[in-house]
Amino acid sequence: MYSSPSTPGPSWYLLQTKPKQEFRALEQLENQGYCCFLPTLSVEKVRRGKRDVVVEPLFSRYLFIQLDTVTSNWFPIRSTRGVSKIVAFGERLAMLPDACIAALQHAPTIPPRPLFTPGDPVTITSGPFAGLEGIYQMTNGDERAMVLLELMSQPQKLMFAIEALRKTT
Repeated sequence: MYSSPSTPGPSWYLLQTKPKQEFRALEQLENQGYCCFLPTLSVEKVRRGKRDVVVEPLFSRYLFIQLDTVTSNWFPIRSTRGVSKIVAFGERLAMLPDACIAALQHAPTIPPRPLFTPGDPVTITSGPFAGLEGIYQMTNGDERAMVLLELMSQPQKLMFAIEALRKTT
């Protein structure tokens, strides 16, 4: 069994979830009456050919749970849908200070990170220009973007579907 911390009262612990099941684990644990926290982040992505803002976990495969070593029932946690394990280092559970969780809970909301920003180098992934690299200029609606390509030794502004672009690293 895991060793309990020396401080009485509830403390925050770290849970590892199954891949892409952070929201499922959160819902299942809250349905069982546990106090949990899953920090999230809004990200712009291409879905079904359109730009969309999706909410993703800030820490992939992890969420926080508040438990009391004396009164909390720890046994149902391991068999909860979406939960992989309680994170521990040897016999010691991964416990976080309340101040750390409070800082995450009260952090300012960050606007969604855009998929591309003007000036980003991009690669065309499909169509007759596949494999060419260009410079992202701007969006034109939700589905198209203007890209500056060098063709025949001249810079050309061409429109591409957002899904046909990939940021070049």
